[in-house]
Amino acid sequence: MDTLIIKELQSQNEIIEAFPVMKQLRTHLDEDTYLELVVEAKEKDRYKIFALIDGEEIVAVTGFKPMITLYYGRFVWVCDLVTDTKNRSKGYGEKLLTYVHEWAKENNYESVALSSGLQRTDAHRFYKNRMDYDKVSYVFKTNLK
Repeated sequence: MDTLIIKELQSQNEIIEAFPVMKQLRTHLDEDTYLELVVEAKEKDRYKIFALIDGEEIVAVTGFKPMITLYYGRFVWVCDLVTDTKNRSKGYGEKLLTYVHEWAKENNYESVALSSGLQRTDAHRFYKNRMDYDKVSYVFKTNLK
């Protein structure tokens, strides 16, 4: 892991290069919709997308946005965090999420929060046991279409 870099993805080409890894988490998205949503979220919602690169290969991706709510105060919401399936259990997710924590501290945010699908039990163990996250709420959703 001595060739690791974490890079904010800025250009459309950089964002598209991360799609094969992001697709493993966001299976419902095609490349065009993914790009459109990332670009719009960056412009309108302060969304940031970072890749963890080992050598020349993107091995993990995270997307997050700084937010302020009455419940959490000033915090960073992790929208997406995924490690490439062939590169899991190598510490990449921990390194990238730790980077988000450091970014949040450097930018005066008080906490980091995320939601994780009910079926993702391995991810839940990772957040609780490796990253010291607490389960603080349920997330509810309704579709309007």
